[in-house]
Amino acid sequence: MDLTVLMGKLFDELSKDYRIKEGLKTCINCGTCTAICPAAEFYRYDPRKIVDIVQSKDDEEIEKLLKSDTIWYCGECMSCVTRCPRKNGPGLVIMALRNLSAKLGYFVCSEKGRQLYPLTKMLTGNILNYGYCVYPDTFKWEDHVESGPVWKWHTEHLKDNFERLGANYKGEGPGVLRKIPQESLDELKSIFDVTGATERIETVNRCSEKVAERLGLTMDEYFRKTFEEISPGHLNAEEE
Repeated sequence: MDLTVLMGKLFDELSKDYRIKEGLKTCINCGTCTAICPAAEFYRYDPRKIVDIVQSKDDEEIEKLLKSDTIWYCGECMSCVTRCPRKNGPGLVIMALRNLSAKLGYFVCSEKGRQLYPLTKMLTGNILNYGYCVYPDTFKWEDHVESGPVWKWHTEHLKDNFERLGANYKGEGPGVLRKIPQESLDELKSIFDVTGATERIETVNRCSEKVAERLGLTMDEYFRKTFEEISPGHLNAEEE
C-alpha cells in the first residue's frame, strides 16, 4: 500500500474496519476497561487511553500507536467488552489497530510488533501445511521450556502417547489429529487467498526480511531474535 495516500487519513482507514464500527461507540473515558483488563495489571498498558486516542481522530497519535509496543500487549480476552457501561469493545479496537499496523508494515517498529513474524510463520504455516493451528510435529520443547519435563517427555513419545489416548495421529479417516486431505488444504489456501490472509502473510514476511537485512541477520536468526529476546520496560513492575 502507498503510505503517502494515507498521510492524514489513518483514522479514515481505521474506520473501515468492522471492528471499529462494532467496538467504538461512545466512550466516556471512565476507565472501567483498564480496571478489569488483565494485561493492564502487568503491562504498561491502558486500553482507556488507546480508545481515547482513536476517538480523538488524531492521525499523529494514531500513527504512534501503530508503531508502538502498546497495541501488542492485549490478550484479546474481551473482559473489557463485558464491563463497559456503553458497550464499547476496546479489545476490538486493538484488533483493528493491529490489523492496520500489519497492513502498513508499522509492526516492525516495535519489539512486540516484530513478534508477528514468528507467530505468522508458525501458526499460518501449521494451518496451511497440516490443517491445524498448533501441530505436534512443529512444537519443539526447546522453544517452550516453561512447559516442563512432563511435556518434554510427551514430545519425545508422541506416537505412543497419541495411540494410548485414542487419537488418529496422521491417520486416514476421522479422529483427533487425523491427516487432513490435500483437497481440504487446497481449499484452506483458497480461503486465505480470497480473504487477504495470503497478502497479509506476504506483507509480514517482506517487511520482516527488510529489518533482518538491515540488522545483518538471516531469517532464521531473525526468527530466533524476535521469538526469544525481550528488553526491559514492558512491565509495570520494571523501572525505566
